[in-house]
Amino acid sequence: MKREHRLRYIIKEGLLDTFYIWKDALRNVFKDAGVMIFFFLVPFVYPLLYSFIYNNEVVHEAKMVVVDQSDSYLSREFTRRVNATPDVEVVGVCPDMAEAKKMLDEKKAYGILLFPPDYSKDLHEGRQTTVSLYCDMSALLFYKAFLLAATEVSLDMGKELRMHNNPSSTDKMDQITVDPIPYESVALFNSQNGFASFLVPAILILVLQQTLILGIGMLGGTAREKNRFHSLVPICRHFNGTLRIVFGKSLTYLLLYVVVCIWVLAIVPKLFSLPQVGEPLTILLFLLPYLFACIFMSMTLSGFMTSRESPMLVFVFTSVILLFISGVSWPEAAIPPFWKVVGYLFPSTPGIQGFIRINTAGVSLHEVAHEYRVLWIQAGVYFILSCIIYRYQIIRSRKMIIKQYRYMKMRRMLRERE
Repeated sequence: MKREHRLRYIIKEGLLDTFYIWKDALRNVFKDAGVMIFFFLVPFVYPLLYSFIYNNEVVHEAKMVVVDQSDSYLSREFTRRVNATPDVEVVGVCPDMAEAKKMLDEKKAYGILLFPPDYSKDLHEGRQTTVSLYCDMSALLFYKAFLLAATEVSLDMGKELRMHNNPSSTDKMDQITVDPIPYESVALFNSQNGFASFLVPAILILVLQQTLILGIGMLGGTAREKNRFHSLVPICRHFNGTLRIVFGKSLTYLLLYVVVCIWVLAIVPKLFSLPQVGEPLTILLFLLPYLFACIFMSMTLSGFMTSRESPMLVFVFTSVILLFISGVSWPEAAIPPFWKVVGYLFPSTPGIQGFIRINTAGVSLHEVAHEYRVLWIQAGVYFILSCIIYRYQIIRSRKMIIKQYRYMKMRRMLRERE
């Protein structure tokens, strides 16, 4: 009976201490302006900023200059049709390549369309001709716009010329001649071929992780600066249990970031009409291990933060790298094996890959089982590491107290002898 009462007492004390630590962590968050910026202002502003920047989705009116050495009706018609496409704007016609390259150097244009002198003559005589396309590859997205516009116009004019050069054929023969194998291009999941629809969801997931690292790391640095013996854990009876500390703090961050996730991953995509075809329940179940993994990783890293400024170094050093090795901006199959391993040390890599497939392709949890398992494994590993960090801090604080107590006792004894 006594054992049962003792067990109840331990559970009750554990729950009360956990609740106390939760309140203390919540109070520390709201009274720290720097943490409030990283927990609320940055997740609020960053998604809006990126969505506004990439809101056009695709590149329109990419500036092109024409060098027309043919100076014929067909070359001018080709130029007119290219200029009529929504993706390209012809800003001028130059007499030679030297002047056209000068416009590229001055960033007045990003592409050159060159018609050779015999362009019209070759077409009228039934010979194949060439239209050269030069592009400033430092602006890679413009190349796609130029290539699509030039290819589309080239195919259309080629069909018309073949029909014109064969006047005796029937409509059916013309159709077979100009379009023997018709094809249909269907864009799956990103119907607009939009850059925002492709990149912004990945950035949103990464923002959640990086702001947690910054905020929790800053709280850890503040604790070391304020607490006795520069310890991560304050000297207080409520902070004696490792699990109580880890659960109490992590519950605070989880509840705060549920609200942040609703804004970042639900409201912002709606505001900017980004594709969202995933089931809300599936997204919620996927985000749960992702948030746990990010929180426990941040708590683990906070154990190494000696000041409030330390998390900024982690943020600056990792943000761009983590986006590159996540498999979004560069295909995962082309990433070197070493960097693949590095990427899977962070929750953002499986988080981005799984979330994009759920959100834009509407897959189920079963179809992202690999990423889902990896996130739970990361959550478990970082939970154990954070417990080790906080246990070490508790033991260290106790040792420092005992050491100081012995020192004070010895000084008192020496004074009494004198």
